[in-house]
This record gives sequence, structure tokens and C-alpha cells, in this order.
Amino acid sequence: MQNRKLGKGGLEVSAIGLGCMGMSWSYGPPKDKPEMIALIRGAVERGITFFDTAEVYGPLTNEELVGEALAPFRGQVVIATKFGWERNPNDSNKWTALNSRPEHIKQVAEGSLKRLRVDALDLFYQHRIDLNVPIEEVAGAVKDLIQEGKVKHFGLSEAGVETIRRANEVQPVAALQSEYSLFWREPEREIIPTLEELAIGFVPFSPLGKGFLTGKITPETRFDSTDFRSTVPRFQEENRKANQALVDVITAFAKRKNATPAQTALAWLVAKKPWIAPIPGTTKLERLDENLGALNVELTLEDVEAIESASSRIKLAGARYPAFHASLVGR
Repeated sequence: MQNRKLGKGGLEVSAIGLGCMGMSWSYGPPKDKPEMIALIRGAVERGITFFDTAEVYGPLTNEELVGEALAPFRGQVVIATKFGWERNPNDSNKWTALNSRPEHIKQVAEGSLKRLRVDALDLFYQHRIDLNVPIEEVAGAVKDLIQEGKVKHFGLSEAGVETIRRANEVQPVAALQSEYSLFWREPEREIIPTLEELAIGFVPFSPLGKGFLTGKITPETRFDSTDFRSTVPRFQEENRKANQALVDVITAFAKRKNATPAQTALAWLVAKKPWIAPIPGTTKLERLDENLGALNVELTLEDVEAIESASSRIKLAGARYPAFHASLVGR
């Protein structure tokens, strides 16, 4: 397994990690717990050392799952989790309010430590920027937790350039986690140059475009009501038809490399920068193996440029988020 370093603090992770959210939440009903524990442990056996979760996934149950699955490997893996949401007092399954007040961050850390069964949180991200709390206070709260030995590294998710800079001045940011793939290349404009300047790692989530870049999703695909993609404009049937052109481009490149579309999309990300570590999610062992196969797909600089040139000519249809979620990113 290839490793990558994120940030200046020596955080080392596998070049491809595992996003665990879909095992409990957001992509249909929760999956069988023993099967998911076996999958996570299978990932460790294959060399993956980087696992992603959050208190809001489930809510809470995904951290519990990850904590149980990785308990035998304490000290050998990096677990990233997140703070910043608050549960609805009238419905514990609805977390619609942001809360990054320092006292809340510290409460969340204590809960996450217990659920993950660890003595310190390896990477603690602010899940979404809370405009009611200055980012300096957020970074200061995590700095306190780092000094107390309860957190090792600080991260941000879907933050804008100014916020990243301000946070980094208070407590060095090890990594930014944001959506990035051939299906969503917006970070290339400002985010990636800023991360390179500040020596901050990048952890792309949805590196396979929420499954679209695998080629397994067609205009005929029907999403369960518990599947977040059923609410995403980019995944509406007409938009899927229009966006199939991008999958066709990736598939053509994949054939040249004797690879799958998913492997090609991940190989492209890994080839972009040595401090990028994508975290594709899956609930199937064969897909995990397929994703890891991306590390054997060698893309030259010319390959990368050709993929980008061809994909840039395609006008993608549909927003990547419904209105509420769109309002929370890039702050």
C-alpha cells in the first residue's frame, strides 16, 4: 500500500482510504452490521489505514460500528471523524442545526472518543462551517483538545479559502475534506492552490461522483427514498442521461489502461497531487478490491491532461446538492 502525508504534522495515511458513511446512513437503509465489520477489517488486511466517519452518520451508529470494527487495530489505523451538527430536540434522528460553539465541540469529542474506543481522535474535522461561530474560536477549541491529548490533528470540510487561511493561523490544518472528482472539479480553481501553498492535505469525498463514475448508474436506476441521491438535482433522470457522456469518456480511457471506470477515476485523483488521499465508500468487498486496484493504474502526465481535456468539453447537468446542503459549502 502506498502512503501519503497530510499537512505539516506528520499525519500519514494510506493513499486510498475508506469512507464508512454509507454503511449506516444516506445511501439507503443501514447495512448488516457483522458484514460491515468484516468489510472494514478486510480493508485493514488489504493495507488501508485511513477510515472516515462522523457523529451525524446514523446518527452516532456509524462511529460505533467503526469503533467496534477497528478496536483490534488501535494504533495501526487513522480514524477521522467530525463535529459541527446538533440534534433536533424533538427528533433525535434529525440533525439540521449547525453548532460549532467551543463547549459543544468538546462535548462531541468526548462522545466520539467513547464510540470509537480510542484515547485520542486522529483527525477531527469541522463538518460544515458555522457562520455563528468565528472560525478562530473553532480552531482554538480544537487546539485546546490537541493540547489535552484528546485530538491529534485538525481538519475542515467544505470550507472556503478565507476560512481555511484564518483557521490555519490559529491551529495548523492537517487536511481539508471536500467533494472532488471528475464529476466535480470546482476545487481546482482556488482550493487546491491554497492547500498547496499552506501544505494542507486534501481528502476528496465522493471521488467516484457518489457512484456515478463507476458506470453502474443509468437513467433507469431508481433510488430508495432513504438514498440521499434521490434528492440531488444532478441525479435526476434527465440529468443522468446528459451526464452519461462523462462516464463514456472515462470508460474509453479505462479500456486503454485495462482498468475499470472507477479505477481510472480514482487513479486520476491519486495522480493529481502526492498529498491527496481519496476516501471512496463501499459496502461490498469486491468494490473495495476494485477501488484499491486504482493504485496499479499508472497515468502519465499526458494521460491526466488528456482525461481532463476530454472531460472539460462536457457540460454537466444539475447541481451537486439540493438548496439546503448547497448553502452550507464553500463558506
